[in-house]
Amino acid sequence: MRQITVYSDYVCPYCLLAEQVLSEAIGERDIRISWRAFELRPEPVPTLRPEDPYLPSVWRKSVYPLAGRLGVTIRLPSISPQPRTAKAFQLLALAQDRGLDHAYSMRVLRAFFQEDRDIGDDEVLISLASEAGLDRNEARSALEDSTYAERHREALRHAREEMAITCVPTIVVGKQVFRGTPSLHELEAALDRLDGATSPESPPNQNITGD
Repeated sequence: MRQITVYSDYVCPYCLLAEQVLSEAIGERDIRISWRAFELRPEPVPTLRPEDPYLPSVWRKSVYPLAGRLGVTIRLPSISPQPRTAKAFQLLALAQDRGLDHAYSMRVLRAFFQEDRDIGDDEVLISLASEAGLDRNEARSALEDSTYAERHREALRHAREEMAITCVPTIVVGKQVFRGTPSLHELEAALDRLDGATSPESPPNQNITGD
């Protein structure tokens, strides 16, 4: 099956919004969305606080207008400081192994940006993983034993060093790399050129809006 690869961070609202454009562009095509990890602010970099001026300004000027145009319900989460996403991405590795990375990623994004849930909390993540189709006990064990911690570190290395990711979402469609949220027209054109199994190992070409 052909594949689109999305490098994301679960605290980036543009990753939720980009999925709406991707789904519309894909339509009835037999193409799956594969999710990869890229932490914007890994430990020990401080995460953002919604009460500071930066986030409300970005949301007012960019996030809310784009969400309105796309018809996506979204709101600035109140959790402060914003949660780290390393553990959420450890469970993404489990979801990848079970073929559920799209379902899991969308469940986490919607929980944070539509339900104001703390996606840095183990119990919240275990519940979300279960709702996405993963085994609850397996998810709990994965977090308690740090089963996928090293694999997540390798995923971050790959994103930084091999793919030169600097912002999210970064969307790979065949040999085209969109840095940010592409337009529907651009995505449809890229999908039209997608004529076989794709690889995320492509040199980056610059594009539009992201974090």
